[in-house]
Amino acid sequence: MSLSLKYGLSVASLALSVGLVSCSPDANDPGVEYAPEMYESIPYEPLRQIAYNKVNSFGINERTPALGTVPRGKIAYFDHIPKDSVGIAERVLRNPYPYTKANIEEGQTLFTRFCQHCHGEKGDGQGPVGMKFKGVPNYSAGAYKTMNDGHIYHVIQWGRNRMMPHGSQVNPEERWKIAMYVHVLQLNNDPADLPKIVKVDAPAPITSASMGNASVMTDGNNQKAEGKAQADTGADAPGQGTTGRNGSSK
Repeated sequence: MSLSLKYGLSVASLALSVGLVSCSPDANDPGVEYAPEMYESIPYEPLRQIAYNKVNSFGINERTPALGTVPRGKIAYFDHIPKDSVGIAERVLRNPYPYTKANIEEGQTLFTRFCQHCHGEKGDGQGPVGMKFKGVPNYSAGAYKTMNDGHIYHVIQWGRNRMMPHGSQVNPEERWKIAMYVHVLQLNNDPADLPKIVKVDAPAPITSASMGNASVMTDGNNQKAEGKAQADTGADAPGQGTTGRNGSSK
């Protein structure tokens, strides 16, 4: 047998074997793939994984963020006031948004979405969850009637007592607007009191108390500042939050 014929028969036998192995009664079975790298990427894709990753921890393609990094869009999502320091929040955090009708109505929508099931439509603690588990406060009674923006913002972010934190569900701007609407309910537990809280008809510079400084309480009889809360003075702990998202400490 000549060498060329021998090699020819070997190649034909190999081709026949590959053909037989590649054939399958299962229409979804691709059989033997030629150059599978054309279908499955060699570089690791974080949201797609077909095999155990021997390089990364836990055998997955996704990597944990580097220490000290901040996710995009989350630069001011959390302030650095500790969760058990609501008193500091009362003194140093200031609402950077004006008390316009639009802002308060948005706060009402957010309150309905995230808070009403516990706190009730009127903020009296008579929501479906509040009635079952009890202990949900009435905004128009006792010390709750005078909670300022910083206090409300901090509790939304970190939670308090039996209330779980909502910082991951509600961004800073939304927290401030919910705080605005809580002031409506502090009056008489009546959402119809919303017009009494409106201070300006359109957005105005937040540096002017007469043109919509949102940190100024709107009802002197029912809402008073706590300690240095919302006073136009320097903060005891400068640098708390940011003007655009977490408020300012000045």
